[in-house]
Amino acid sequence: MKRPQDHALLRIGELSRRVGVSDHLLRAWESRYGLLQPVRSAGGFRLYSEADELRIHRMQAHLADGLATAEAARTVLREDGGASEELARPAEASITASTVGELSAALLQALDAFDEPAAHAVLDRLVSDLSLTTVLRDVVIPYLAELGQRWQRGTASIAQEHFASNVIRGRLAGLARGWGSGHGPRAVLACAPGELHDMALMVFGIVLNRNGWRIDYLGTNTPVEELGRAVDATHPDLIVLAATLPETLKPLRPKLTALARRAPLALAGTGATPQLANAVGARLIAGDPVTEAEQIRWPW
Repeated sequence: MKRPQDHALLRIGELSRRVGVSDHLLRAWESRYGLLQPVRSAGGFRLYSEADELRIHRMQAHLADGLATAEAARTVLREDGGASEELARPAEASITASTVGELSAALLQALDAFDEPAAHAVLDRLVSDLSLTTVLRDVVIPYLAELGQRWQRGTASIAQEHFASNVIRGRLAGLARGWGSGHGPRAVLACAPGELHDMALMVFGIVLNRNGWRIDYLGTNTPVEELGRAVDATHPDLIVLAATLPETLKPLRPKLTALARRAPLALAGTGATPQLANAVGARLIAGDPVTEAEQIRWPW
């Protein structure tokens, strides 16, 4: 409960404008970490105080210093004095590692059986009990990697791969809704020409957006010339170009060098190599997309 002297009560949209953080991310920081402590207006709207605004600014400072999101929130609450660190811990105690394994297996079984309702039920359970980043890092990305391997081995049919990919893509698209709004730094994400696998890039964009970035998403098979036009139109703070095979990016070296001169460029995916990134003046994003997105800080 706010103290009576906390007069400057704000709706979340105004708070978002003041601090340069999307309202979606503010709600996530409130629900997952207890960072914000709003009161309700007579009409039922959440209202935020100057104390909430100051906590956000301190959160941003700790993130800029390199702290992970949960640790930054815990630090802010400790600085407030008397605030319980438990508020800053994601509420994941209700689901154990073994249960995650069981649910991951249930997801695979449902998707292999073309059972969309069952697959969504598993995903709903995971999202309700775990943080989004945990679901994406520990369930979705491993599932997609395994699905690709099974398809290559012939143990998953083309129909199963297409069905599962469309179900997962639908969930990711829902999470990506509105990711171009806000006031934070801007990133343009695209897959290289001929690259048709973009779900890891979508996951990267979703997590990047949760950390305050605006996302312009161009998707699969994007010609570098078209990517350049988008860069000229939007003036992004970061360009991310993804590929799964090195052969996809190597012929683009002169174009990538030119692109890196127009805006900060990162090469992502298993097709990106340290040698190529260094040669064209780009940053390499080589790890899992969730962790990589969490670790990106701006300024570059």
